[in-house]
Amino acid sequence: MVENPLPLGEASCGAGEQLVLIAGPCVIESDELTREIAMQLARMAERVGAPLVFKASFDKANRTSIDSFRGPGLDAGLATLERVRDETGLVVTTDIHLPEQAEPAAEVCGVLQIPAFLSRQTDLVVAAAAATAKHGGVVNVKKPQFLAPEDTGHIVAKCVDAGNHRVLLTERGTTFGYGRLVNDMRAIPVMQQTGAPVIFDATHSVQLPGGATTGGQRDMVPLLARAAVAAGCDGVFAETHPEPDTARSDGPNMIPLAELEKMWVNLLRIRDVVLDPVV
Repeated sequence: MVENPLPLGEASCGAGEQLVLIAGPCVIESDELTREIAMQLARMAERVGAPLVFKASFDKANRTSIDSFRGPGLDAGLATLERVRDETGLVVTTDIHLPEQAEPAAEVCGVLQIPAFLSRQTDLVVAAAAATAKHGGVVNVKKPQFLAPEDTGHIVAKCVDAGNHRVLLTERGTTFGYGRLVNDMRAIPVMQQTGAPVIFDATHSVQLPGGATTGGQRDMVPLLARAAVAAGCDGVFAETHPEPDTARSDGPNMIPLAELEKMWVNLLRIRDVVLDPVV
């Protein structure tokens, strides 16, 4: 059995709990910028009074072009995330792409994220689950764009077998044709049948794959996020940046940092209705 609700620092995520926001820039562009964004998000979380997990990638290994910016790498990236954790008190998360990255990342990050394209790589999933179990953390696995939601149960089973009962699943859209992702909100309750809390990735769901760089429709992020919270998701994943149009990865689908708090407050109101519906 997986743990639900499961602990995220001093907060909990899952059935009956407050909505969790996972937010931060797509990639660590610099130590200074990443820490500044984290401080702003920590202050935002304090104002809003809701749990926030800070996310940033040390390496974007799944970029479309060989020339695209990937990040500072494992050692420098984890050093930045460790400073973020210590300076803000936030739980931090990052994605890993290789089994050998699991142990050092789990020493710093309370949550390890498995990218959607890699979530059927058993060695990677098992390594992440084992490392996070060792350090008391959580593994968050993104549902592949090509996978039926009910089949995520096999991913959860791999994590539990590797020793970690603290598993999150993330819905991030399904491939439709070549240049679109679509969201079937039925996936949220179906994935919750695995026992794991489910996060909705609002920013990657609006990606427009293809071309030299991936496009996106950031104006659709709040709409999809509201629908997902109404459908019962336990948290929302939203990448953010002070100036998304200058961001070095996933700018077209990121929420401007100045607009995130308004969206978050609206989502919390919807979550309140979901938890305490009018009879």
